[in-house]
Amino acid sequence: MWSLFHKFGSPPWLYRLSGSILRWLLPITVIALVVGAVWGVLFTPPDFRQGNSYRIIYIHVPAAVVALAGYYVMAIAGAVSLIWRMKMADVAMRACAPIGAALTFVALVTGSIWGKPTWGTWWVWDARITSMLILFFLYLGVIALYEAYENKELAAKACAVLSLVGTVNIPIIYKSVDWWYSLHQPASIKFTGDTTIDPSMLYPLLFMIISFYALFTCALLLNMRAEILQREQRTAWVRRLAGSGERD
Repeated sequence: MWSLFHKFGSPPWLYRLSGSILRWLLPITVIALVVGAVWGVLFTPPDFRQGNSYRIIYIHVPAAVVALAGYYVMAIAGAVSLIWRMKMADVAMRACAPIGAALTFVALVTGSIWGKPTWGTWWVWDARITSMLILFFLYLGVIALYEAYENKELAAKACAVLSLVGTVNIPIIYKSVDWWYSLHQPASIKFTGDTTIDPSMLYPLLFMIISFYALFTCALLLNMRAEILQREQRTAWVRRLAGSGERD
């Protein structure tokens, strides 16, 4: 177990492994996203209250769910970086931040689009929406903090600390609709108790959430590979890679 853990600290090993994973995961992800989107948009019944406007749920909910999970990934990478000084954890943390920011932005935008016909307004300072906006700023903060330091070791430490401190916002997002009065509807998918969404709508939603997790994984691996090449550009293995024309 520890030998595998230490292997993840090897840039050449991680670069080759990620290339092998992407070779089959990337096409599967593209197909899954297309199938899930078509399934949700064209083959699910209209909602009895919201009509067809609810169909944006197949983008909004997966983006929001994976944005939250992505922050945990970034925070765990930050913890590994602080405790074990593993440079590849720094790479994962930095690679994760722009993806998480993009997913959070998509969740905020689609939520606003959904809110207009549902609430009659594009934006309200609702507890769930406001805490998601804070999540967006936390992701941007990690990106900006890394770029603010010339010493990248200090930058990684500062980003790791911010990532760990920011995790306090995640349970707030999850529980905001229960703790405070909120226009935002409660969770439709529940691990305890009855799920409030009909199976004909639930299954394509679960399929899209899984597809978004796969999308996040692909984007993370691609970002990490680019970061590894940039960091290791003067090493012999990268020069051999560039000379042979290989990329996986």
